[in-house]
Amino acid sequence: MSYIVDTCGWIEWLIDSDLAPSYAHYFKNLSDILVPTLIQYELYKWVTREKNSIAALEVIGITETGTVIPLDTNLALYAADIAKEYKLAMADAIIYATSKHYKATLITSDKHFLSLPDIQFIKK
Repeated sequence: MSYIVDTCGWIEWLIDSDLAPSYAHYFKNLSDILVPTLIQYELYKWVTREKNSIAALEVIGITETGTVIPLDTNLALYAADIAKEYKLAMADAIIYATSKHYKATLITSDKHFLSLPDIQFIKK
């Protein structure tokens, strides 16, 4: 089974927050994780802001242990349809569309996804 761990889940895991144990299960086998390039963007931006670019590149190296999914035209257009259907912002639509396209379960604590099908929600 494949998973996409949303950016919030990566952050919870990286900072070893109270939610980290709930996410740790998904990081045991990184080869099962699909990583949209948008999540890499968000993680790089966040880690650079919180620490520095060297730490951010180290995190990106961890993400590359999974299967990186680039945003191509097909996925971008599907995300636009998803955004319209579910009233999602662009980033959320791309992440959710990627999970739907690759039949992967989206793991998240982001309330924007709470009512959507085929997600695993971890409550904060």
